[in-house]
Amino acid sequence: MAQIGEAQVLAALKTIIDPDRGGDIVSLGMLSGLVVRDGHVAFSIEVDPKRGAQAEPVRHAAEKAVEALPGVLSVTAMLTAHRAAPQGAAQPQGHQGGHHGHSHGPGGHSHGSQGGPQGGPQGQKALVPGVKHIVAVASGKGGVGKSTTSVNLALALAANGRKVGLLDADIYGPSMPRMMGISGRPSSPDGKRLEPMENYGIKVMSMGFLVAEDTPMIWRGPMVMSALQQMLRDVNWGDLDVLVVDMPPGTGDAQLTMAQQVPLAGAVIVSTPQDIALLDARKGLNMFRRVDVPVLGIIENMSYFCCPNCGHRTDIFSHGGARKEADDLGMEFLGEIPLHLSIRETSDQGQPIVVSQPESDHAQSYRRIAARLWDKISGGGRAAPRIVVQ
Repeated sequence: MAQIGEAQVLAALKTIIDPDRGGDIVSLGMLSGLVVRDGHVAFSIEVDPKRGAQAEPVRHAAEKAVEALPGVLSVTAMLTAHRAAPQGAAQPQGHQGGHHGHSHGPGGHSHGSQGGPQGGPQGQKALVPGVKHIVAVASGKGGVGKSTTSVNLALALAANGRKVGLLDADIYGPSMPRMMGISGRPSSPDGKRLEPMENYGIKVMSMGFLVAEDTPMIWRGPMVMSALQQMLRDVNWGDLDVLVVDMPPGTGDAQLTMAQQVPLAGAVIVSTPQDIALLDARKGLNMFRRVDVPVLGIIENMSYFCCPNCGHRTDIFSHGGARKEADDLGMEFLGEIPLHLSIRETSDQGQPIVVSQPESDHAQSYRRIAARLWDKISGGGRAAPRIVVQ
């Protein structure tokens, strides 16, 4: 089979005419983030935010044109509306990284338009119809066990009788397929919306279902935001009490997109006890405050180590730092989770401790935190905040 190249993809895309602007999408400079690797092609088409999903026929035509090329194994085409499409010649992005996902059907998005009816008091539109509350689980830095916490909190909420979904928003390091013990790819019966994967009674969506586990996601900000919004809006989540969102670490595009476009019920900050982790956690907390997202509380993960043989307790990363930080910042301290072998092993095996060892002390700790979270968010919805850059 002939190897597909960037020049061939650009030539195919030059045959796609944008009816609103009367030119091809390459010459109009609407193409961005082109990735061609090993027969897999990914790109974004930038459109005016006012057009939103009305530009979906252009995306679909572009996808089909590239699919028809010899040597193409898969195509992922997305609409982005981070800014109005620029005038002038296109500047191909070159080989930014692989994308081994199959072509799938979610339509494009607009940063200025949101789909579905709103259940909140302001009458604004919600991005995820049918979802009552969306909770972001975040951290200021990586390596604090945020994904493990997200999974077990989602399962604990379900064990407490809630209808729960879990969105893996960590585009660069998706871990939910492994942690939730799910393999395969989501289906799209109507070619427009994806059906979430499911296990343990939890509906799950992750970029890890769409790309190979060892494929690096070397994407620019607009492509990350496009993928996030499609996994929110173009997934058939159904009726959920809570959608738990496992955020990527830090305070970048993904967090701002979630805060701007989604009516978050609030955010949970995960930190370890040591000073450097708490410093980064404080940054994450202040970021959510600045974009008017309430912080529901702080969880101290890896709070202490208890030897499984002798029972001796060791505060490897210090202890109590997150509780003190919560007190200093006027936040609620939601609880502490120890550094324990069984929590790590069950997560790695795709059988998180809340479902595999439901009577254990650790599982009960997650359930207590989940119960407190539900108490805090179940009072009603809230309107999507607006970000003003001065």
